[in-house]
Amino acid sequence: MFPTPIQKRSPAAQIAYQSMLPLALLLWLLPLLAVMAFSARPDADFTTGNYWGWPSSFEGVANYTLVFTSEMPRYLLNSFLITIPTVIGTIALSCMTGFALGIYRFRGNILIFFMFIAGNFVPFQILMVPVRDLTIDLNLYDTRAGLILFHIAFQTGFCTLFMRNFIRQLPFPLIEAARVEGVAEWRIFVYVVLPLMKPAIAALSVLVFTFIWNDYFWAIVLTQGPDTQPVTAGITSFNSQFRAAYHLMSAGSIVAALPPVAMFFLMQRHFIAGLTLGAVK
Repeated sequence: MFPTPIQKRSPAAQIAYQSMLPLALLLWLLPLLAVMAFSARPDADFTTGNYWGWPSSFEGVANYTLVFTSEMPRYLLNSFLITIPTVIGTIALSCMTGFALGIYRFRGNILIFFMFIAGNFVPFQILMVPVRDLTIDLNLYDTRAGLILFHIAFQTGFCTLFMRNFIRQLPFPLIEAARVEGVAEWRIFVYVVLPLMKPAIAALSVLVFTFIWNDYFWAIVLTQGPDTQPVTAGITSFNSQFRAAYHLMSAGSIVAALPPVAMFFLMQRHFIAGLTLGAVK
């Protein structure tokens, strides 16, 4: 029923596995390696069509210096000012909604939970026009607050699904014991349930941080200009009217990818614990 572990397969299968794994890893990393190589090439290589040949010179330091002396620091700051409040707002709302839907039994519980789930299946591209018009009507267009509010609204559905299922796996006798002692419901949530949700909060924080940081679609739909645009949209500012500065865009992409990678490695232990907790008894 289950696949045979590679350690129990034939020697030929093990050799094939060990030889194909580095090749698969190389193919997976090839786009990233290409971007890293492009970030060290001079602009002349792109104008002459020398994309994959040996670089005429190595200009990595000059390219990254140009990136940091441009508007890139402002775009990075915008990304942090958008992503961090979004993560905090989304996690806070999903913890409360997950607690309400996972602990309490009331009429319409399943219907409300279904609405949270159904929102995840709506293609977000079809929301482009109404969301943009709504932000214009509320004077939130081309503001960081408008982008933050939209991301919180859109990510809360998935996070509520995650939190509700996580909370339902917690030992309910703890909550009953607190109620017998006369503890208020909000104190049960803050002092009993919330500490047990730390692995799930850490896992969701990494996921939401990555989702929002890497968002490009809504960044170009709801914002414009260096005052509000995050780094994913700001990278395109290196393009001019008639040509694209691929060396600077590649260097900017590497810089933009560093914060979520650092976030994952800092939270790796909690992230894995949050995803695997409850998988086995």
